[in-house]
Order: sequence, then C-alpha cells, then structure tokens
Amino acid sequence: MKVLLTWFPPADELQRIRAGLPAGTAVVAPKPRPVLSPYEVSAADIADHIGDADVIVGQVMPAGSWEKAKQLKALVWLHTGVQEMPFQLLKERGIQLANTKGANDIPVAEHAFALIMTLAKKLIVRHENVLEARWTAFWEPENQGMLLEGKTMAIVGLGTIGTKIAKRAKAFDMRVVGLRRHPEKGGSEFVDALYGPKDLHTMLGEGDIVVVVTPLTEETTGFIDDAAIRAMKPGALLINIGRGNLIQEHPLSVALTEGRIGGFASDVWWHYINAIPSTYHFPTPSRTNMQHLPNVVCTGDQASRVPETRGRMIAMAIESTAAFIRGETMPRSVNLDLGY
Repeated sequence: MKVLLTWFPPADELQRIRAGLPAGTAVVAPKPRPVLSPYEVSAADIADHIGDADVIVGQVMPAGSWEKAKQLKALVWLHTGVQEMPFQLLKERGIQLANTKGANDIPVAEHAFALIMTLAKKLIVRHENVLEARWTAFWEPENQGMLLEGKTMAIVGLGTIGTKIAKRAKAFDMRVVGLRRHPEKGGSEFVDALYGPKDLHTMLGEGDIVVVVTPLTEETTGFIDDAAIRAMKPGALLINIGRGNLIQEHPLSVALTEGRIGGFASDVWWHYINAIPSTYHFPTPSRTNMQHLPNVVCTGDQASRVPETRGRMIAMAIESTAAFIRGETMPRSVNLDLGY
C-alpha cells in the first residue's frame, strides 16, 4: 500500500506517520525545495508518486491531480471542511474520503468566545478610545457593553465545535439553544432547547448572541439570508466561525449599517465565485467594506492556529489511514451525499 503526502513534511512529522502505519506501508512525500509555505506543492512535486498512490493524505490537491491519481482509493483530508471536494467524481470512482473533524474544535470554540467577548465588551472600540484619548459618555446605551450572564446563545450547528461552544457558554451562566440537522438524535447536556432546520427563524429570534458553525454545503450556502437576519433580535450579535458563504453578505451589511443587529464578528470571510470581472481575486474580506464598521470584528481564518491543532490532525490522519489499510471503516468518514 502506497501513501502519498501532498505537503513538504518536516523529518519528525514524516517519521511519525511512517511509524504509525502498518508494516509494509510505503509513505512518500514530495522532495523538499525552497518554498514560503510547506503546503505550496505543485503537480510536478508529486508527479513521480501520484499515479500509483493508493491513499493521499494532505491539505492540498494540485491542479490535475484527480486525473493522474489512477489508483487512488482513499483521501484523508487534513481539514474539517470538505466543500471543495469533487463529490460526484469520488462516488463514481469509489474513492473514500475522511477529514480531521474535531482536531480544531477546542481552539475554534475558544476563538469563538474571543470574538464574542470582543464584540460584547466593545474591546476594540474601547482600546481605540484610549489610544486616541477619546472621552465617551459611558452612561449612553451605545457606549455600554453586553452582560453575558442570563443571556441566550443560539448556536446554528451543534457538531463537535458547536457543542464545545455551548459548554463554554454555560460557564458564563448563559441559556443555550441549538440547531442541528437531526434534532431527534438529541443535543447535549449544555443545550437547554434543541431545534431542527425548519425552526431556524424561531431559534434565531431567541438569541442575544447567534453563533454560526455549520459545514458549507449546497444546502447551507447563503442560508443565513435577509429573512434569517430579520428574524434575529434587535441588537443581537452575530458570530460566524464556520464558513464565510454561509451568510449572505449584502443583507448582513444592510442590517449592520441600519443598526438592526448589534454587531458581527467572523474568523471566515466570503469566497467569491464567478465574480465580476471573472479574474477577480483581490483578497478583500467583504466587497461591501463592512470590515471597516465599528461594530465588526475580523480575524483571518486564524481560529485553529495553535500548536496543538497540527499534532491532533496528524494523529487523526494516521488513525484513518491505518484503518483503511487494515480494511476497516475510516474514522471521520465523510458522507459523499451530504458533503460532511
């Protein structure tokens, strides 16, 4: 069995993977070359190995890889999100897919709370006020923060990350309501009320803080639309820790500028497809420029950036790859019909 890694792994990481897989497994990686990032692997870097690789483990698939991976039977994707995968091709060729769901759940949940606290306590505005020696009338409503205790957090997506966020909300003595695709399967001890997709607007209306953390699929793309935003409480805070394209950009911008919601914080931003012009690629967070609003907090896909995340991802990759080689079901297998 041949396993191809599609990044430039450091020697200790490569050794760890080889030691963790069944005896006789050939683990290969692209030959090191000067690059800015270890993930800048091109098709030429893996050309000698991709044609007879049984398993690919990686975070990137260079252009043309699917056509050349003639013997590929499984892909272990070192991400939680798999929205860029060619699901129909995988189904047609019988290629199994696993991700590393859960590797980043704790740091992302912690980052979600960093965003929540930054908005709720107006930390950036207050920091800038101090830097500029700007006096404010603290008794005016617009200058006051939000008390979390007793408030309701509405979590859209009760997976591993959503559940971790709910647990942390309980430490602040908040009421927690959550939404999941199959509420009949139950929630968790940290959730006070559970809803299904048809009750999205009802649940949004309860949240003083709304956290969006669902996977990005055909079904969820843009599902936080104008109607959903209008269903939110006046002054509620909206946090996106999932994917940028879950939320429709224009109605959110309008709601923020009109003051219908209290603020927006996000670690993820929009990915533009078929933009005008067709070659549009400028890395702007939002074409509405909402990132400049005083009630908006931005981070750039940094939620999982702690040293422990990488180690957990590699451990999960080893576990899934070893299971496949042994003929077992890979942990964290992705349902190719659902897209997660």
